[in-house]
Amino acid sequence: MFGVLVFLLVLTASFPPASAEPPPADCGSALCRLLVSDSLPSLRWPHFSDYKVQIQNSYQNAGYTYFWIRAGRATEQAKTVIQALQESETKGLNPEDYDGPRWNDRLLRLRDAVSPPPETDLAEFDLALTVSAMRYISDLRFGRANPRLFQDASDVESEKFDLPSFLRELVHATDAKAALDGIEPPYQSYRRTERALQQYIAMARQEGVGLLPVTKKPVEPGASYAATAPLAERLRLLGDLPKNVSLPLDLNIYNGPLVDAVRRFQVRHGLQPDARIGKATLAQLNTPLSHRVRQLQLTLERWRWMPHDFPQPPIVINIPEFELRATNDSYQTELQMKVVVGAAYRHQTPAFLAYLQEVVFRPYWNVPLSIQRAELVPKLERDAAYLVKNRYEVVTPQYTFVSNRIVDQATLAQLRSGTLRTRQIPGPENALGLVAFRFPNEYDVYLHGTPAAQLFEKTRRDFSHGCIRAEKPQRLAEWVMRNQPQWTPERIAEAMNGEKTIHVRLERPIPVLIVYATAIVLESGEVRFFEDIYGQDATLAKTLESRGKPTSAGRGQRLRE
Repeated sequence: MFGVLVFLLVLTASFPPASAEPPPADCGSALCRLLVSDSLPSLRWPHFSDYKVQIQNSYQNAGYTYFWIRAGRATEQAKTVIQALQESETKGLNPEDYDGPRWNDRLLRLRDAVSPPPETDLAEFDLALTVSAMRYISDLRFGRANPRLFQDASDVESEKFDLPSFLRELVHATDAKAALDGIEPPYQSYRRTERALQQYIAMARQEGVGLLPVTKKPVEPGASYAATAPLAERLRLLGDLPKNVSLPLDLNIYNGPLVDAVRRFQVRHGLQPDARIGKATLAQLNTPLSHRVRQLQLTLERWRWMPHDFPQPPIVINIPEFELRATNDSYQTELQMKVVVGAAYRHQTPAFLAYLQEVVFRPYWNVPLSIQRAELVPKLERDAAYLVKNRYEVVTPQYTFVSNRIVDQATLAQLRSGTLRTRQIPGPENALGLVAFRFPNEYDVYLHGTPAAQLFEKTRRDFSHGCIRAEKPQRLAEWVMRNQPQWTPERIAEAMNGEKTIHVRLERPIPVLIVYATAIVLESGEVRFFEDIYGQDATLAKTLESRGKPTSAGRGQRLRE
């Protein structure tokens, strides 16, 4: 199905190739002469070949005049852009990628230079800011490691966004900050994540180095616990224990407001909210806040891979959170429920964008050949009546009925080879439940109900072969079909509990956005963190950290160069 890594990075530029005439050999300006090369030694990462054509075109069209300098001094737009580069950490980016620490010295040299400053200094300043601005704008708009997870959407976004044109507009913008803000994802969830990142960066700077001691047994509410003071300090820092709440006089007893604070902490970190301080809870409490900062940064990175608008409100499924949210026109949650996703070992659910086109009531389950060979055939070898007992039937590869009787050895051999297939008859015991939601995709993943409702009681819910099981499929069907008035809740219930398989095409396909985010910020502002169940955070972090490492030739290397 999906394989081990969803983030197999397609390291291609975000912009289509362009062509430009090289600067004339007899360049009459320092700026023109600098553009002959694709390297500027004063930059932290000197090589800018990925933007060379766009930069050449932009300066040629402007007659090699400076973008960021007027009368030998930096423009107000330049100062605004420089401030954005220096503060890019608050966006989940790395200021070093845009020469953030170097700009104050450059501004001072420009300010204190003799009048007029040497042309070479002006040209270097202007080109350095253009390169840095292009890198920043690209990263802010598309992400630093856009793997084109949402391939079609990414292509559309690239076509809609013209980087050189935006740069020219930015140079003359009356409000450069607003212009930069306008290229970020337009969702409130993204903005909430940015604010949370800033909060956690500040908290990480206040964090002490001490760890809470690991106990042999979980600490129960009301029990003695010698580390209640550092526990309270940490919970206050994180906001789970309000600063104005007083604690009992006996600080060695784990009770009162501390118990409520631990329970809130557990909810925010995807743990069973039993208020017991056990191994899993201590592991989360002892996780450095620098790690939480990284989770928020990676969430912002993934936000930038997404399209900036949808034809209508999407259904969003977050894999590590095991949650589904159906949204309204303002992208606020209208319906929320638990989901079961693909098992971390061998059956990971992919992240992608597709469009829900069909609802199937009382579906058949056409058993994938891999599951048939790995699971059904061994069960049939032990019990020839297994298919009969579990309401399966034997069919051709085109799903024409063959048999629903006890399987003989000849039929078993054909099932093993794949010349015959199996499917499960519709009904309450069917693996898909009583309704399935189909959205065509290359992974053959879809959304459906399930007879195994007990799995929704677990906090970690990665049990499927890759498809997604919904906790409240009837409610979801009502939401999906809310704009088709003939499908009332009563008719939906009747179809789910009837005798026939019914296929219903949606009049307007609904976007289904399957994402992987280990940090989210709710509409209330509450920040939640989840386990990196597929290891995708670790993979993405490693990729981003490798950006900027020198090549064997000793030259700075950026991810897309």
